[in-house]
Parts: sequence; structure tokens; C-alpha cells
Amino acid sequence: MKRFFKPIEKEGSTAAKKPCLSPEKRDGDRDGVEEEEKNQKEPSKFVTWNANSFLLRVKNDWSQFSKFITDFDPDVIAVQEVRMPAAGGKGKPKNPEELSDDTKVLREEKQILTRALSSPPFGNYRVWWSLADSKYAGTALLMKKCFKPKKVYFNLDKLASKHEPDGRVILAEFETFRLLNTYSPNNGWKDEENSFQRRRKWDKRIVEFLNKTSDKPLIWCGDLNVSHEEIDVSHPEFFATAKLNGYVPPNKEDCGQPGFTPSERVRFGATMKEGRLVDAYRYLHKEQDMESGFSWSGNPIGKYRGKRMRIDYFLVSEQLKDRIVSCKMHGRGIELEGFYGSDHCPVTLELSKPSSETEQNHVSN
Repeated sequence: MKRFFKPIEKEGSTAAKKPCLSPEKRDGDRDGVEEEEKNQKEPSKFVTWNANSFLLRVKNDWSQFSKFITDFDPDVIAVQEVRMPAAGGKGKPKNPEELSDDTKVLREEKQILTRALSSPPFGNYRVWWSLADSKYAGTALLMKKCFKPKKVYFNLDKLASKHEPDGRVILAEFETFRLLNTYSPNNGWKDEENSFQRRRKWDKRIVEFLNKTSDKPLIWCGDLNVSHEEIDVSHPEFFATAKLNGYVPPNKEDCGQPGFTPSERVRFGATMKEGRLVDAYRYLHKEQDMESGFSWSGNPIGKYRGKRMRIDYFLVSEQLKDRIVSCKMHGRGIELEGFYGSDHCPVTLELSKPSSETEQNHVSN
């Protein structure tokens, strides 16, 4: 049977690689394209998206998302909530870097994802996976093949062989900066479920990571599961007083909607200060935008209808803030226009390129 999709190349493959081209340049002057590729050594256009099951998005909303990617032409796509299990099982060690194909169903699902990511425009990207043992959480990083990170890690401790539990981290290191893609754990509703402690531990480890990696600027993106200020939620009073079946946490600092509790917001602000990070979206957009100023939207049915939060971010080191060209959320309205089936919409970041080699060296120092 004729194959219509080219498999994703594995690391170390000697197969010919497609050039890193913008759509409008694919049929243009090759000499000009080669010169641009030579000059652009590191990515500058990024997308982050909590897909809320990558497989479901491929099955149901892929043409719309593919058009979005074609139009924006990002260098890097960071995905959270992949929700595909890691390879291994039945006595075999788990491999969080590979999609599972241990059953007929999983083999079919892996084939669907592989085909989707081998077809335009995604065939021009290399993929890194960090997956949980079950269909839970997980992250992915898609990067144009013309960009070569020095190293890719899967945990906050920068140990190449160790993956963060639930596949929550992918860290790519480049010559002049690091890119961190995380699916931060939800704070949860009840202390008795240990969710509060889990989030506190995560936040502490993030600060430790920032302190250990301050030698280079950082771009931190993903679903960070927190709305920092009142301007970052559509209904501050609703989220501040939200309860789960009447349960009230013993500490006031843990009351309210997970992601908008006083303790989370204070820690998030302290983390940004400690890491000298700038919220790229808020840096450009000072006012609240009720139509397209939020990245997560509640279920269209029930009390969360029309209630929205901004919990997906690009945080960049202060050294990079003057290079922020744009940072946008690409969903709007309570009808989830531009969410492509997820309850999160994609967020994009575009940086200007360093104006000179001298400036690039200065940033890295």
C-alpha cells in the first residue's frame, strides 16, 4: 500500500532533512533562504498550547490547528497535556521519550499521531516527548529541524536520563538562552489530597532551578496553572470565593479557585522576582481584555460558563524583554473561538533577533 506520510525521523537519522522555510519562501530564491538560515542560529518564534489530549485534537480539530501553525510559522511549538502513555510495560522498563504501542489500540493511536506530525506543516519539525505512565499529563516539544539545541533535558534538575514525574518538563538549552516547557501541577481543592503540598514543592523547585540556571536568559512557557493578578481572571470575586462542595481549606491563603488562591499568587510573584522574569503578555498588554485576554475558559455549560483565566504564559528573563515583538493569545469569547477543541487556546511569542553578534554575546553573559 502506498504510504502517504513520512515517519518522524529519530535522533541521529541520516535521512535528508527539510530546510527551515517560511511558507512564503518555499518557492522563492534559495540563495536568500540559505543566507537567512545561516544567520538565524536560534529560534525566535514560539507557540505554547495545552492541547487537553493531543490525540483528540489530531482526530477532531487538526486542520484548524494546522492552518494556525502554517500561518504563524513558529520555530518551536510547546505542548502540554499530551495524554499519551509512555512506551514500555508488562515487565519492560518505561521509556518516557517514546509513545506506547504495547496494545493494538495504542499502536493505532501512535500511528494517528505519527502521521499527523509527519504531514505539512509539522513534517519540518523534530519532536521530543516526555510522557507519563498512563494517559495523563505529558509534554511535547516540536522544533524546526534547522535549529539544534545543545542539550534537551526532561526535568528541573538537568539530569538527562531522568524525567519529571508525569512528564511535566522539557528543557532545551541553546547557546544564548534556555527554553523551559512545563505543565505545572494544579494546586487542587483539598489539603487532605496533598495537592497543596505538591504545588508548594513544585514552586520551591522552580525557584531552585532559576537560581541554578541564572547564567543564561530563560524563556519559560506552558500551562503554569496560576493567574497572577485580578486582571488575569474574568470574574475575580467568583474565583476568589469558589468552593468545592462547600469545603473550606483550614488556611485562608489556600481558599478559592485553584490557580487563584492567595498563596499561589504570592508565590508566583515571588518566583518571577527571584528569577528576574517578565510576563511577556502583560509587558505588552497593560489593560484587561475581556474578549481575548484569557487562555483558559470553563465549561460552556454550568456555573463556569463565561468564566475565564489566564494560566498559560511566556515568562522571559529581563535581559530579553526589549526583544519582545509580540505576545498574543489566539482564542476569544465564551464560545471558545480559536481554542481548537481544547479548553486552552494557543499563546504565541515573537522575539526580535539580536541586532549583532556583540549583542548576542552580551545576552549570553
